[in-house]
Amino acid sequence: MKRRPNIRYTEEQKALMWDRWKKGDSMHEIAAYFDRYHASIGGILAKTGGIRPAVRTRSSLSLTLPEREEISRGLVAGSSFRVIAQSLDRAPSTISREVNRNGGIRRYRASDADQATWDRARRPKTCKLVANRALARIVARKLQLEWSPEQIAGWLKNSYPNDESYNVSHEIIYQSLFIQARGALKKELLQHLRRTRAMRRSRHHTQKTGTHGQISNAISIRERPASVEERAVPGHWEGDLVFGSNNSQIATLVERHTRYVMLVKVAGKDTETVINALIRHAHKLPEELYQSLTWDRGKELADHKRFTLATDIKVYFCDPRSPWQRGSNENTNGLLRQYFPKGMDISMVSQAKLNGVARRLNERPRKTLDYETPADRFNQCVASIG
Repeated sequence: MKRRPNIRYTEEQKALMWDRWKKGDSMHEIAAYFDRYHASIGGILAKTGGIRPAVRTRSSLSLTLPEREEISRGLVAGSSFRVIAQSLDRAPSTISREVNRNGGIRRYRASDADQATWDRARRPKTCKLVANRALARIVARKLQLEWSPEQIAGWLKNSYPNDESYNVSHEIIYQSLFIQARGALKKELLQHLRRTRAMRRSRHHTQKTGTHGQISNAISIRERPASVEERAVPGHWEGDLVFGSNNSQIATLVERHTRYVMLVKVAGKDTETVINALIRHAHKLPEELYQSLTWDRGKELADHKRFTLATDIKVYFCDPRSPWQRGSNENTNGLLRQYFPKGMDISMVSQAKLNGVARRLNERPRKTLDYETPADRFNQCVASIG
């Protein structure tokens, strides 16, 4: 096989790579666009852990290339630093530093000085988590509890409202994890993120593919009351099945108002088994807190009429290929893969274990809840009807 010559990508090409990466394209798709192997693309993206580097800009106070050319011409003409500075409306000390830093009077070259200044400015700033090791330890402990960087950042802001030194953005936490050169957080903490990949990926894609079949007498999500759509009142749930190996699965339920999660052990994916499990679980909650259920088009809920008759809970179905209509549930299913990765036999997981995982999720602060926890919000709802 003929070896392809090495290539140096231009800044414009790199920018296009990052644009496509952000859209959700894979490295193979990006490489195919450039007619290269994916390894050549991966080297560029992996250098910063899949996080697009900030666009570098020059300070408005810095000398420009035309000014440096004027300095060079002035030196050739034998002008003093003071005269050159006066012509550029700059301080004489600025001209003196510029010339002495870049070869002196005899060796000063405008283009070389401009490039050297640009290169020197590349020095990285000290990361906040490196400068404040106490803060780094707090972040590490919360990551070990499977809190997301955004949850940690929000919790810190609420817990230390008057101490800026203990406030850090979620982006800084992500960068400290994915860009190990920063030396702020250990690489092992990556395993506690929702998606345990070595590079940060775009979320502009879904793995939900294909149709789930037709459901008879299905009530469309478009007939669901506006109060449910607006999450104005509690008691309305989203549900789905999460699958493992050996035909294993669990039912996942998320309350739309509070984001409270419940997990239900299901012995099979046939509609009779799933409906029986959901009926048993529904009877554990006050009827005020379980009024409707929104599901996708899976055949496991083909017998939804029996579920409604047994529980008086209305069932609504999403449009085909529209997982975003159950956004809270889809997000939860993604989080669960941290505990039940693809290929795992979920049938071996007990209901007690499922309850423990649900508790972990429900005790995390949520941005959408102003960094309260789903458990707190749900318990408030229970107390209000008690």
